[in-house]
Amino acid sequence: MALARSRRGIDYWPGFVDALSTLVLGIIFLLTVFVVVQFFLSQDIAGKDTALTRLNAQIAQLNDLLSLEKTGKIDLEEQVARLSASLAAAESERGRLRDAAEGAGQGVATAQQQLSQANSALDAERKLSARAIAQIDLLNQQITALRRQLSALEEALQVSEKKDKDQQTQITKLGERLNVALAQRVQELTRYRSDFFGRLREILGNRPDIRVVGDRFVFQSEVLFDSGQAVLNPEGRAELDQLANALLELERQIPPEIAWVLRVDGHTDVRPIASAQFPSNWALSSARAISVVQYLISKGVSPQHLVAAGFGEFQPLETSNTEEAYRRNRRIELKLTER
Repeated sequence: MALARSRRGIDYWPGFVDALSTLVLGIIFLLTVFVVVQFFLSQDIAGKDTALTRLNAQIAQLNDLLSLEKTGKIDLEEQVARLSASLAAAESERGRLRDAAEGAGQGVATAQQQLSQANSALDAERKLSARAIAQIDLLNQQITALRRQLSALEEALQVSEKKDKDQQTQITKLGERLNVALAQRVQELTRYRSDFFGRLREILGNRPDIRVVGDRFVFQSEVLFDSGQAVLNPEGRAELDQLANALLELERQIPPEIAWVLRVDGHTDVRPIASAQFPSNWALSSARAISVVQYLISKGVSPQHLVAAGFGEFQPLETSNTEEAYRRNRRIELKLTER
């Protein structure tokens, strides 16, 4: 090699090495820039991986050549040629990468715009979500208030049910007491009725046309009225005078809290009456009962203790068609009962 340098006269090797070092440093710088750009644009230039891999391999070969600079000028020139070709390819690739970077910049701007829109939409969603949360809080407060009202209503209902139950118990007890009181009143009235009928028997005597049937005192109509008439005859007024005296005595004896009346019932036989004054047996029986009540009132008996009723021929004591049956069915009944 020294001989070759002496023959040419000028030693270019140091300058060539400097130029080569500068070239290598420039290549290294470019590769560094390339790697940085590749890092940021790796997603957009994925299709360039093959070229970059080839360039990395060539750089590795260049490093090998630099470590073996004593292998000869020819190998170095070949390496320089290959490096020049690789440099040209790298420059071409850099141009393409620059174009791709510009496209990526536009993509970034578009992405930023989309991100801004997405942020605006997200802010709107957040506002809607905040309103929804506020509405949910309001609904929860209303539900809580309704639950409190419901609880208060349930408590009031329980109190009302308890009060109603207590009232029902009191009503039941009052009903029982009332029934007992009514039973006592009935017993007392029964006792007074027995005393009254006993007194009537003593007053009126033991007559066949005045008798006791069950809980009723029965006068045959002929005792009080003429046939087909509703005006009391003298004998009837005499009998009713004694009845009025007994009633007046009874009014003094029966306590005022016992509600009682003497019911005067008029009855006829089955044979119809056809007169201008009484068009039916109903009219005749009612008129006779009213005559008895009015006469007792005239003798001082309280009207509140008297009731007149007419039954016509529809409540017979006997159903046979005989004069005796007809006579028994024509009657005035007195019944001491509750009002």
